[in-house]
Amino acid sequence: MSLMSSSDRGGKISFHIEESELMCKNGCGFYGNPAWQGYCSKCHRDLCQKSKLSSSSEMDKNKKGKLARTVSEPVGETFGFSKFEEKKRQQVEKRVKTMKSIFRKNHSTKEAVSQHLWKSQRQASFESQQVSNDFTEFLKTIREPAAQDINKQIHAFIDRINKQDDLQIDEISETVQDFYQAMNKRLQASPAFQESSIEELDQLMEFIEKYVMTRLYKVVFCPMSTDDEEQDLVIQNRIRSLNWVQARHLETQINERHPEVRELIDRAITDIIEVDSKRAPQDKLTCIVRCSKHIFSLLQMSHGGPASADEFLPALIYVVLRANPPMLQSNIKYITRFCNPSKLMSGEGGYYFTNLCCAVAFIENLNAESLNLPQDEFNRYMSGEEIPPGAYQQELFLCEGLRLMKQNISTLAELRDRKSVV
Repeated sequence: MSLMSSSDRGGKISFHIEESELMCKNGCGFYGNPAWQGYCSKCHRDLCQKSKLSSSSEMDKNKKGKLARTVSEPVGETFGFSKFEEKKRQQVEKRVKTMKSIFRKNHSTKEAVSQHLWKSQRQASFESQQVSNDFTEFLKTIREPAAQDINKQIHAFIDRINKQDDLQIDEISETVQDFYQAMNKRLQASPAFQESSIEELDQLMEFIEKYVMTRLYKVVFCPMSTDDEEQDLVIQNRIRSLNWVQARHLETQINERHPEVRELIDRAITDIIEVDSKRAPQDKLTCIVRCSKHIFSLLQMSHGGPASADEFLPALIYVVLRANPPMLQSNIKYITRFCNPSKLMSGEGGYYFTNLCCAVAFIENLNAESLNLPQDEFNRYMSGEEIPPGAYQQELFLCEGLRLMKQNISTLAELRDRKSVV
């Protein structure tokens, strides 16, 4: 899955991504994702399971091979020497492990105690309290004993995740996805929901996902065991170094001088920044959808007609560059890991999220050729030695404070001219 940029005969850069590029590489008809090597969540999950089975099978073969070689080895001097070497190696490993445990003991003990205290002393956030109240009210609309069973299953799962401190984030992600599937099957098999429509079951699963992930948010969002935070800083610095990129560099026809277009740009920027303030994966996804719809609206207003999908992607890149959203990589990975796969595999949420992933990938790899600029000119812009022509005027139009300042200066100049005439 890649974003293509190429120059046409007129020397202009054109951004284009085929619809097929957004789809799963397996040809299943669902949207793929760069984080899943271009597969949809289902195909990627199946691929990982096959890989695990293959690895375990290979390990079993290796073990059997070693056992066969051990049995076939002749007993004698060679065997005695090998046994001596093995014993010596085990003694060395034992000494190394003992030294490591001595040095790590104090640190790990302090870390475990502090983590336990943090978990026991922390208070539920306002959003956690709010979603708990909403979920409690929602359960009242469900007949017993189904409501009690759902409540029991959810809280047992949350407690299990909170207690398993040794799980890696990918293992937690797989466990959460397994829980979604198990709960979905449980609801479909329950007599209480036999007459419920697919839409009603989807709504119930949304409540379950929102409640579970809001309660687990502090544990699973940007965990210390990953490099998510480092990647956030890398993309943030990257976007900061590209603050000189204008709409014309991306060949997106955004009329920044139009007041309503500027307002829609501000709304799109606000929406993409707001992603980080949400906790539930579907709420973060909703912000991305809202941002994307504002982008289509501003393109339509700039053109005076409908906007195409080809025009959307460069405009999305432009908005991301203008916004420099906080913890961008962490939020993308969080949605990828914990959002219900059905939302990412199809529908407008899946389409817009896949485009956002492509936009971020493009920004990470952006170079002089991507913008059809000479290398030395691109380097001067990146180093801050020079700014592109029209950059100052663009900032005046896009920054409300600067616009007001310019308007006030013009008003003062006009008043001075009138005073001199009088």
